[in-house]
Amino acid sequence: MAHIIVVGNEKGGAGKSTVAMHVATALARLGHVVSALDLDLRQKTFGRYASNRARFLDTSGLDLPSPHYHDLPEVDPASLREGENIYDRRLSAAVAELEPDSDFILIDCPGSHTRLSQVAHSLADTLVTPLNDSFIDFDLLAHVNEDGTKVLGPSVYSEMVWNARQLRAQAGLPPIDWVVVRNRLGAQQMVNKKKMGDALENLARRIGFRTAPGFNERVIFRELFPRGLTLLDLKDIGVKQLNISNIAARQELRDLIKALKLPGVEPDF
Repeated sequence: MAHIIVVGNEKGGAGKSTVAMHVATALARLGHVVSALDLDLRQKTFGRYASNRARFLDTSGLDLPSPHYHDLPEVDPASLREGENIYDRRLSAAVAELEPDSDFILIDCPGSHTRLSQVAHSLADTLVTPLNDSFIDFDLLAHVNEDGTKVLGPSVYSEMVWNARQLRAQAGLPPIDWVVVRNRLGAQQMVNKKKMGDALENLARRIGFRTAPGFNERVIFRELFPRGLTLLDLKDIGVKQLNISNIAARQELRDLIKALKLPGVEPDF
């Protein structure tokens, strides 16, 4: 059985697709067979990232380890059972097709609540939730008081994850390993960082997730997307000397892969 990694939250701009592509490519570089799906059927940021990568590798004559991107299969509505949702069928068909030949299936979810996203969360062995390091994004997980020191209650997204956990328990599946990734950390605002860290630690104990380090805000990520590249590809495209920022970003990726504790994975890139 392939290990299913779902990258999701219900808020755009947190770097989900950047995290998803870097995790998927890192696993491919470590020798694992990685299949990938993008459930944002409108924007398809991850799908475009994968398409950019395939085009760049083709035109440059490079053969770099990459995740295998797949579109959801089309389904004839007439083939659905009574009451069956077409999106449920499309996702389950994709996963069933990919599982036998994949070590990992990575699913990138849209930054909104959709039926596909809801079902994907219930399939997750590992759920990765990138979160910008601010209380605006923290509200995705829980509501806090006016100074950010007290958690008042979980958000609708946390409740969705709870429901997904319940569905897995009823099906006799292992529990979701939920990892909240603190992303786009800045060098300043140390007081806010500490408040965020304290609030996340408090909430982690209450609703059951782990925290992991993500990526600092860096221009390099915006420059890599048009060519579909990741930090791990720089030397392969002729960058002989990485600058300090790029070296630090590679270490952040290594730390993230290690923190995810995926089965059979030891980051040695």
